[in-house]
Amino acid sequence: MVTVKRSVCPYDCPDACGLLVEVEAGSAVKVTGDPDHPYTRGSLCPKMNHYEKTVHSPGRLTQPLLRAGAKGQGQFRPISWEEAIRRIGGQWRTIIAEYGAEAILPYSYAGTMGLVQRHAGHPFFHRLGASRLERTICSPAKDYGWKAVMGSTLALHPDEAPKSDFIILWGTNILATSIHFFQIVRKAKQQGAKVWLIDTYETPTAVAADRVILVKPGSDGALALSMMQVMVREGWVDKDFIARHVHGFEQFKDTLPAYAPEAVSDVTGLDPAVIVELAKTYASARAPFISLGSGLSRYANGAMTVRCITCLPALAGAWQKSGGGLLSSISTGSAFAMEQVTREDFMAEETRIINMNQIGDALTEAANPPVRSFYVYTSNPAAVAPDQNKVIAGLMRQDLFTVVHERFMTDTCLYADIVLPAASSLETSDIYRSYGHYCLQRTYPAIPAVGESKSNWEVFQLLAREMGFEDAFFRQSADEMIDSLLADPKPWMAGVDMDRLKNGLTVELPLPEGYKLDYRTPSGRIEILNEKEKEPLPRYFPPAGESAPFWLMTAPNLYSLNSSFNERDDLLMQKEAMYLQMNPADAAAKQLTDRQQVVAFNIRGEVPFILKVTDKVPAGVVVADSIYWIKDAPGDRTVNALTSQRLADRAAGSTFYDTKVDVKGAC
Repeated sequence: MVTVKRSVCPYDCPDACGLLVEVEAGSAVKVTGDPDHPYTRGSLCPKMNHYEKTVHSPGRLTQPLLRAGAKGQGQFRPISWEEAIRRIGGQWRTIIAEYGAEAILPYSYAGTMGLVQRHAGHPFFHRLGASRLERTICSPAKDYGWKAVMGSTLALHPDEAPKSDFIILWGTNILATSIHFFQIVRKAKQQGAKVWLIDTYETPTAVAADRVILVKPGSDGALALSMMQVMVREGWVDKDFIARHVHGFEQFKDTLPAYAPEAVSDVTGLDPAVIVELAKTYASARAPFISLGSGLSRYANGAMTVRCITCLPALAGAWQKSGGGLLSSISTGSAFAMEQVTREDFMAEETRIINMNQIGDALTEAANPPVRSFYVYTSNPAAVAPDQNKVIAGLMRQDLFTVVHERFMTDTCLYADIVLPAASSLETSDIYRSYGHYCLQRTYPAIPAVGESKSNWEVFQLLAREMGFEDAFFRQSADEMIDSLLADPKPWMAGVDMDRLKNGLTVELPLPEGYKLDYRTPSGRIEILNEKEKEPLPRYFPPAGESAPFWLMTAPNLYSLNSSFNERDDLLMQKEAMYLQMNPADAAAKQLTDRQQVVAFNIRGEVPFILKVTDKVPAGVVVADSIYWIKDAPGDRTVNALTSQRLADRAAGSTFYDTKVDVKGAC
């Protein structure tokens, strides 16, 4: 007999889709989109269609493993959970006795977006006194740039887009990263909206665009400033809106002459006439809408770039118009008392912080104390962290005790001393919010645990017991923790149907009337001038770059997400091969041919690829649009052997796109 249960896609995607899971004899046999979910509306992306193939993959890890060969060779033997936990506890007690608990470092990110399972390790490691991880690999510079202008102002609802007559998709490949917003944009087009795409190469999302504008990498801020220079010069600004709602316009206006289109043409790679046309089209639209991606914040100037673009709707008065504004990321964290989950109060004293983007340095360079144990869950740093060669060199250390809690034998698992089998989202309880819409949903296990796999929270409960923690907190179940969160709701939860939420159905956080004009900043206005910033006014400064001829775009793919979904042969086949895309003129100048093996290289390393020659990539840019596991790569390294540990201008963000390489034919 088949039963249908509700769940949520757990992956790091703004859509946080509602799922319907068909279960038969304890197994998931079919996964589809929930038609009753107000954002999912019954459809899923290619990655989550047949999610049951991931959950029941023959590659699932189903029992704890102990390394039985050299690090990196992937040789393990099975052990019991009891032995695994005992060995971990013994190693940690030895390390703590010699070096202190800060010699232990957790590493996790968004392998699951559930509020409990994602943060399950925080209270344990706080209680242990371990080093803390600064989790800034994704888009903190983007969030910082938005907040520098808009403070804690509520984000635009995505359903505003169909009311717009002109949509700019700025640095966002929504066909790969937000399929349901892609559908919303298509709806807007059907209703007459014009859609322009601004990016560094012609992404698959270009199929939805009426116009594609390609800018030089890292120059988006200069383009935004030049658009505003034209708008002010030509009188295409909403003076009444600015007078009522904008702080610092007069000071900002005085800086704009430096950004005339002729002055930024070389910086952006755009003809001045194109910049003027873009500014005029944006300013003259009835309700201009900008959807802002995250990739453009992953440069050394990333936060400032976002500040510049975020100022555009203020000059146009877009916020007061139905369908107008800018959609960055939707922050709903204030709906929950997350301190009840993360428990920073468990720290006896504040411990050191290590940035996850610089994990290569942390594992290879001398420190006091040194990192002697590395505990990885819901992430795959050997593949996704920058400067892969340094990360792997650190993982190869014989004196580093590494534990990885995972569903599959990822690149990071190969270097582990102990591998623990992780449960999938269909086997755990959790509660989810989104950064692409305002929906919340609670989930319960749809199927029993596969093999001996355990959730993040269950493992940390075992480790807490092993380490002698007596706190009642560690004895509660995941469901009890969720119940506690919901029993003490934050004010924003007022009006939410709590019974519906507790029963596993989708609810939506309410937005107050007039929220688009409620600017939650110190001045109560949109703060183009922010006196608290080191740079009080938005300006352009170039990305870091390097002395190599090609900008490397490490782009998303339709059939994988970071390093997830590489366990699925059907999705690997859709990706075809680990391609490096290059413009025909650049390929000809290098005497390279389509589908030959090439090597991209820079000061950090070299990576073999299969060349794909395409005019969708402009001259001077190459694109690697996926993260592969090494076993599926042409060589022994993947794209992040080329990326840098350099941090962005604010919020310690990553700079994956601020990378340059050269390319040669493989020997």
